[in-house]
Amino acid sequence: MSDRKRIVEIARSWIGTPYRHQAACRGAGADCLGLVRGVWRELLGAEPEAVPAYSMDWSEPQGEERLWAAAKRHLHSVVLGELAFDPGDVVLFRMRSGSVAKHLGIIAETKHSSSFVHAYANHGVVESPLSAPWKTRIVARFKFPMENF
Repeated sequence: MSDRKRIVEIARSWIGTPYRHQAACRGAGADCLGLVRGVWRELLGAEPEAVPAYSMDWSEPQGEERLWAAAKRHLHSVVLGELAFDPGDVVLFRMRSGSVAKHLGIIAETKHSSSFVHAYANHGVVESPLSAPWKTRIVARFKFPMENF
């Protein structure tokens, strides 16, 4: 199985996990970062750094891009633009114009109908269509640091 398919398979195994702020435990609770952390652990082992406590606003009052900075430290940045998304890509969203980027998802499908897996407040871990409104919120794209990409 390719690394990309494995990432998607792991992410989908989290579907149905309830939303829990700061959690990263399949079946018990996860937020969007917790989902990515859980996939990391299954693919690569121990997490690369301890995650400090964070608020629901993700440093929005301070205007600090903490989630983006952490993603750049541990994932491989991919230039946004004309290149199509690949299954297994981690995408970072800005939920409102002018706000900090504070939502993560993992691309699941790209061929027939694009979709991504993410943990969403009041919904838990779900697979959602990567619709135009979601696409316009993407500010960064990353790949897990694996040699087979």
